[in-house]
Formats: sequence, C-alpha cells, structure tokens
Amino acid sequence: MRSALKYIRRDPLVILLLALPLILVAESLHWSSVAVFIISSVGIIPLASLIGKATEDLAAHTGPQLGALLNATLGNAAELIITISAVQAGLLQLVLASITGSIIGNLLLVLGFSMVVGGVRHGVQKFDPVNASRNAILLVLAMIALVIPSVFSVSLGVPPQTVTEAGHSPIEALSIGVAIVMLVLYGLGLFASARSTRAQPSPISVTLSRNDVPHMPLVRSLVLLALATAGVVWMSEVLVRVAEEVILSVGISEFFLGIILVPLIGNVAEHLVAVQMAAKNKMDLSTEIAISSSLQIALFVAPLLVFISLLIGHPMQLIFNQFELLALLAAVVIAVLVSNDGESTWLEGAALLGIYLILGLAFFVLP
Repeated sequence: MRSALKYIRRDPLVILLLALPLILVAESLHWSSVAVFIISSVGIIPLASLIGKATEDLAAHTGPQLGALLNATLGNAAELIITISAVQAGLLQLVLASITGSIIGNLLLVLGFSMVVGGVRHGVQKFDPVNASRNAILLVLAMIALVIPSVFSVSLGVPPQTVTEAGHSPIEALSIGVAIVMLVLYGLGLFASARSTRAQPSPISVTLSRNDVPHMPLVRSLVLLALATAGVVWMSEVLVRVAEEVILSVGISEFFLGIILVPLIGNVAEHLVAVQMAAKNKMDLSTEIAISSSLQIALFVAPLLVFISLLIGHPMQLIFNQFELLALLAAVVIAVLVSNDGESTWLEGAALLGIYLILGLAFFVLP
C-alpha cells in the first residue's frame, strides 16, 4: 500500500487508470455516448503516459542509437493508434484535423505554456539558437510538404476524389509521392541523429536524461509497453465508435473534435513533461520536446497514415482545408519568430497561448 501511494505521488496520472474498469460498467449499463466518450478519453491519458515511460526505459536499456529510434517511432504511439481507429471507421476528416491539431497544439499550446511556466519561475530563459534555427528549417520544410497537395488540388481545380480514365486519382498519386518523400526525410533525420556526436538532443528524436527516466528491468518494460499499447487500442476503438453519436448529440463538429480534443487526449502526458522541463529551467529540452513532436507528426505519422489508409481500404489524401492550412502556417511562423533568438519569456508564451485560444474559438464556431 505504501509503495502504491509512493508511485501515485510520483505519477498522479496513474489514478486515471480507474477509467478502465469504469468503461466496462458504462458499456454494460448502456450509459450515454457522451459519458462513454469522456471515460474512454480519460482512460487513454495514463495509458499514453505508460507507453512513454516504457519507451524511455527501453531506450535506456538499448543504448543511444536504438533508443533514439524507439523514441522517434513510439513517441506518438497513442495518437497514431487513435487515428488508425478513426481511419478504420472512415472518419478521415477527423484524422486530418487531428494531424493539424497535434502540430499547432505542440507549437502553440505546449510551447506557450512551457514558456509561461518557465518565465514566471525563472525570468528570461535561454536555449541553443543553433538548434532553434535547425528546428525552424525542418518545420518550414515539413509545412511546405503538407501544404503542397492541398494548394495544387485547389489551383488545378481537381477535386480530391477525381479519377482518371486509367482509374487513378491524380491527387492521391501526389499525396503518396509526398508521403514517400516525407518518410525518406524522416529516415535521413534519424540516420543523421544516430551518427551525430553532439551532446544536444536531436530535433527528430528526443530522449530524456537518465536522471529524469525511472528505470525498470527490460522484461518489465516490454510487458508494460505491450499492455499499455493494447489498452490504448481498446480505448481508441471505444472512443471512435461513439464519436459520431457525440458529434450529433452535443452539436460539435467532427472537425473540432479532431483538431482540439483528439490531440489533447493522446498527448497530455508528453505535454506535461515539456512543461515540467521548463519549470526545472531545462528550456532546451522543453522546446525540443514540443518541436520534435510536431516534426514527428508531420514527417512520420501523417505520411504513415496515408499508406495505412490504403491498406485498410479508406484512402486518405493529404488535402487540408483552408482553415487548417491557415492554422498550420500561423503556428509555424509565430513559433519560429518566438524561438529563433534562443530566448523565451512568459510574455512570448502568453502570445502563443493567445493565438491557440483564438484558433480554438474559430474552430469551435466553424460549422
């Protein structure tokens, strides 16, 4: 009992695991879709945290190079599982919106909140301007890759579902080509990270210092990763199954659900780590976590979902609407401007949070 209380104090999110048995009760008693949606959302949060902890422990056991690969591929595992479930259900608009929401959430909400917390506690905080410049270049490249299919679709006047006489969709072919290039760039980034001898963390793959990672035996880490992943798969299927009923009963749009709620559900644990690092005056690591998550979503998760959607039979094209493109461009531009000087203050963080709130309100009123 005492050891359990000690573990809860170290990781308060563990308490939310009570949502797992509660979801069984909710489904057996046929509770409302809104209640089931809320409980399943809450249940994903601690499971995502456990996936992160197990991944970090595995990285500590496997060494820096293989550990970097584990962090890079499993860093957004919870959100990837949720979006795969949504693709299976045919909720492609929700999936595309969640990609946008994850990127702007990391660049505006997480980075902004981290700057506010760190700035209030420590004043002006500094981080490596060389890393900031490198991150800015990668972010701009990632955004260009995501924007091009949408712009070409509009400019050429070709609807996304148009099929040629040969039975091929030109926009789908463009999306697949862009996805291949993005995955290659991501792989090159991992290769460069593995060969790098610099002490600074990579923008593609962030690992916490050994002092911040609780170590478990290798077998226990693997078992924890497997169980937590299975739990996220289960909860994601429940969440996506009731999503359409929630959209109809509450009156929110599928777009708002994907762009605001789904990214928050899948990334709460990682967001908290970034804020904790800023509170400890480790702003280098905090900014790397926020920006690396955006890069992982843009260069790995988004293109991977294109190919997974083809295998499932619900082809997804990288076509974002004008509101998503505006939000992506605004998030990247302001994040680059704020972080490029290698310094952060609470006021800059408040500006990032303000932009996120404005975008959130706009998405909420969007039909």
